[in-house]
Amino acid sequence: MRLREWFAIACGVALVAGTTTAPGQAGSGATSDRDTLAEVKSRQLDHVYLRPGVDFRGYTKVMLDPAQVTFARNWLKDLNEHRIAVLQGTTAADADRIAGEMRSGLRDAFATTFRSAGYEIVAAPGADVLAVALVMTDLYINAPVTVTQALPSRVYTHDAGEATLALDIRDSTTGALLGRVVDHRIVGNRGGPRSIRITTTASNQFDFENLFDAWAQYSVYELKAQSPVTKNASGQK
Repeated sequence: MRLREWFAIACGVALVAGTTTAPGQAGSGATSDRDTLAEVKSRQLDHVYLRPGVDFRGYTKVMLDPAQVTFARNWLKDLNEHRIAVLQGTTAADADRIAGEMRSGLRDAFATTFRSAGYEIVAAPGADVLAVALVMTDLYINAPVTVTQALPSRVYTHDAGEATLALDIRDSTTGALLGRVVDHRIVGNRGGPRSIRITTTASNQFDFENLFDAWAQYSVYELKAQSPVTKNASGQK
C-alpha cells in the first residue's frame, strides 16, 4: 500500500493530507485467450505475452479501438474526503471529463507512434490490419485540475499519480489474440520518497503525455522486435 501525500500552502498555512489505496491488478482477459499466449522477455514493460510463432511483418495497418479508462477504486472519494482548500471539490462530471481527456491522449499517442513506425491507421478490418484495444485501469491522479486550481492553494506531490496499461493486439478479421501488454507505472516520479515539487495542470499534462508516449513506443518496439528476423541471401541475420 503506497502513501500518497498532498502538500498544500493555503492562506499562508501549510496543510498536509494523506490518502492510501491498494492499486488493483489489470485483468488478463478470458482464460481461453490467455492460454494461447506465452510470456516473452521485455526490458521496458512489466509483461509482454505473444502467440507462439506470431509474425507481425504481414500487417501494415492498425485499427485502434476507442481507448477505455477506469479510475482506481475510491479515487473520487479520496479526493473529496481529503480536501486541501475550501473551494476544492471533484464531481462525477469532473471525473468523466478527465477520463475523456485521458482516453483521447492515450489513443493519440499510440496513433502517432504507429504512424511513425510505418503503419497506416485505418477504420475497418482487413487481412493486413491489426486491431489494437487500449485499456488504462487503476488510474490515480494525485492532484487533478480540481485540486491544482482550487484557490487559495499551492500543491506539491511526490509524483503525478499512477496507472496500468492493458493492451490487446488481435487479427482484425479473425479476432485471434496475437499479443498482450500489461504495464504499471508511477507517473512523473519526482526522484525519491522525499523529493517533491509543485504540481500544476501543466505538469500533470506533461507527465501523463510522457507516460502515453513511453507506453506507445515500448509496445510498438516489442511488436516489431518479437517478429522473426529476416535473413539475407547469404543466410546471415
